[in-house]
Amino acid sequence: MVAVAPDPFHGAVSRHRRRRLDVRVVPHRRRSAFRIRDWRMRTKLGAVLVVPSVAFLVLAGAQTSALVSQAGLLDDFADQVAVGRDITALVHELQRERDQTAGELAALGAGAAPSVEPGRPLPALESVYPVADRAIDRFRAAASPVARGVASWRVSYDRVDSALDRLPEVRASVPAAGSNPDPVLAEYDRAIEVLLVLLAQPSPGAERAELTDAVLRYVQFAQVKEINSRIRGQLYAAARAGRYDQNDVVALTDLRAQQLSGIAGFRLAATDRQIERYDQAASDPNFVAAIRLEETTFSAGGRTAAVLEPGRWWTISQQRQDLLRQVEAGAVGDAVELADSRSAEQLRRTLLTAGAVLAVLLAALFTSIAIGRSVARSLRMLRGQALRVAQVELPETLERLRTVDPVAAEFEVPPADVRSMDEIGEVAEAFVAVHRSAVTVALEQAVMRRHVNAMFVNLARRSQVLVERQLELLDELEQDESDPDQLDNLFKLDHLAARMRRNDDSLLVLAGTDATRRWNRPVLLGTVMLAAIAEIEQYQRIRHHVADELHVVGHAVADLVHLLAELLENASSFSRPDTVVQVGTARQPDGSVLVEIVDQGLGMSPAALERANELLAMPPAADVAASERMGLFVVSHLAARQGVRVGLRTTAQGGLVAAVWLPASLLAPAPAAEPVGGPGRRMLEAVAGAVAGPDGAATQDGAATPAGPQTAGPQTAGEEAAQARRAVRRETPTRAEDVLGMAAGAGSAPSTWWSRQGKGSTATPAAAPASAPTGALATGNAPPAVPVTGGTNANGLPIRVPMAQLRAKAEPVRPRQPVQREAPDPEQVGGMLSRYYGGLRRAEAEETMVIPMAPAGARSEEEKY
Repeated sequence: MVAVAPDPFHGAVSRHRRRRLDVRVVPHRRRSAFRIRDWRMRTKLGAVLVVPSVAFLVLAGAQTSALVSQAGLLDDFADQVAVGRDITALVHELQRERDQTAGELAALGAGAAPSVEPGRPLPALESVYPVADRAIDRFRAAASPVARGVASWRVSYDRVDSALDRLPEVRASVPAAGSNPDPVLAEYDRAIEVLLVLLAQPSPGAERAELTDAVLRYVQFAQVKEINSRIRGQLYAAARAGRYDQNDVVALTDLRAQQLSGIAGFRLAATDRQIERYDQAASDPNFVAAIRLEETTFSAGGRTAAVLEPGRWWTISQQRQDLLRQVEAGAVGDAVELADSRSAEQLRRTLLTAGAVLAVLLAALFTSIAIGRSVARSLRMLRGQALRVAQVELPETLERLRTVDPVAAEFEVPPADVRSMDEIGEVAEAFVAVHRSAVTVALEQAVMRRHVNAMFVNLARRSQVLVERQLELLDELEQDESDPDQLDNLFKLDHLAARMRRNDDSLLVLAGTDATRRWNRPVLLGTVMLAAIAEIEQYQRIRHHVADELHVVGHAVADLVHLLAELLENASSFSRPDTVVQVGTARQPDGSVLVEIVDQGLGMSPAALERANELLAMPPAADVAASERMGLFVVSHLAARQGVRVGLRTTAQGGLVAAVWLPASLLAPAPAAEPVGGPGRRMLEAVAGAVAGPDGAATQDGAATPAGPQTAGPQTAGEEAAQARRAVRRETPTRAEDVLGMAAGAGSAPSTWWSRQGKGSTATPAAAPASAPTGALATGNAPPAVPVTGGTNANGLPIRVPMAQLRAKAEPVRPRQPVQREAPDPEQVGGMLSRYYGGLRRAEAEETMVIPMAPAGARSEEEKY
């Protein structure tokens, strides 16, 4: 079953698994940075985030820049308007200095004032110059920083600065200008004019009409005040000269007309507060007295213009000028206040707009980053999940399915790492569904494979039963046969049956089942080698040199015999029949043993040798190739089961060397020493002689083994030789179980080795009859009264030993004496041969062939097992 369980770690992968996941997926083509589809997802998300953000920043930056420009313009405007206070103050002082200079020059021209030395100021003007100079300093201190701003304002300021720089020269020329005061007064007029132009220079722009009107109002009033100052200067000069010139009357008339027009224009543009402020100043007694005194200078109705008293007029007119200065300062102050408020408002609006733009940008940025990180994180988790499923979980599940029972085991498929409900989450769920389907398919495949393996095991065990019965029958036939040639054929059938049994063992290995033959005590490596040699057909060609002091642990004997038999079979089958296969062993410094099997065959190509070594190093799963190259597959699985390393290499003569490294864990200490010439050693020598074959050729160290005992009696030489051959074959076992049984010797502990008596014989060799063959493995035992078990499992139930309950012979097989047969009658033999050849001719003349079929419902002998 496949169960889906919650993942407490949200799909977290351990550290060793994470290292396995740090593998980049190799693209199927080269990635290009100019193709958008080849960009990494992080780059695409970044582009999606950056492009709108940049566009938004451009638009917001343009708007913010316009607002900042407006704020800067209003700030400069406010600074320029603020400088208007110092400009009007300086103009007021220059007007006073100019008007008083005009009166002093008129007095000098009329001879009413004493002359002074050149280079010295007039006494009346000495107190006026310092006041004007302080006003100039304040103006320059306030206007110099503003002069670095707007170009038009800077040009006007430069004109003012140059006019003020010429002011000391003008003052120095005053004492000498009594007869011609116009040039001096013209310089004062020019300085005041450029100051008034600078006063009107601030401009907030066409869209700021209220600020423009505020500047216009105080500029208009400054013009009114300038006209009033010039009227005062004209009247003061006439008063100091004691008369009016012809030009004075015309100039005063024109100035009064301009004054009335200017006041009317100011009252139209001025605010209520400014009008109220002007009305308060105009209602002042000093202002009214100055107007009334000025009205006496009008020539109207036949009345001539009166010449005013200089001191009184100067005092009253100065008081009126001071009142006008207060109104002017109020108008400038209103403009400064309005400019500051608009500048602060614009700055506040700019800051709010910039802050709002920045807040929106940051919010959009954080939102986009959060969404992008969520998408990137989901994609990264999806990629990690896919890689984990492909590289860790699914391979581990498949590996687990190979080692555990798929029917009883439960396999959990963790939920998706991505828990979102968007398309990525749906893709993650699709991955989980694919993973679950893959596990389900793998589980079904594992169950099917387990069933196929079980079928192989059952067929192999049935075949083993039949082969063992065939071997029993061959033993009986060999005991009864006296014809040497027929006996030799029986020996060949015996070896073929042994090979069939080894093929059944190979099927069990490929099916993943333990071998049915077991051995539970240490065995000499030489004995293991002899048992492997006895399992192959061309055993006469094997020559081995194995040290006697090396012992192999009992649980590995069966697999080593099978492994070495497969290698020896390959070496003998793929080499010329007239050559021998050399087997040698060498002890390694690390305690392991190297077994080398050298043949003189055709060898293998480098590519085939590499593939074979890869197969031996990593046991593959059983497939069709296993049936084609079963020997290498079986050797690979047996080596992996016992921790043995097997490798192939070619020799200089073109043959092949199979190197088998036996680890130190498979070697056991030698058991208690056996006396030289004891029963175990004699039995092993007899085994070596039997394995050497009927010709008596030596297989161990090249030493010849004596033949078995001969039967006494009056016989011919040929009969004696045939009887000797039969005796040797009958009394000496030549199969692996017989080799190991004879090597164990009398009095040894029993082992569970598959033999023709069944598995797990409980009778010791000492209990066999005295007349039994050497090794006591040919006797049969009755099945045990108590079922043979292999202990109990974790649940306390007995473990069944396969094939331990097979029916055996009811009584031991006694050695049979050779039956004395008479020589056949030649005539009888001739008649038998004639009948045989007549039957052959009739069989050849038949046109059809009838195949006998078993009746319906009947079972063959193999199907009974």
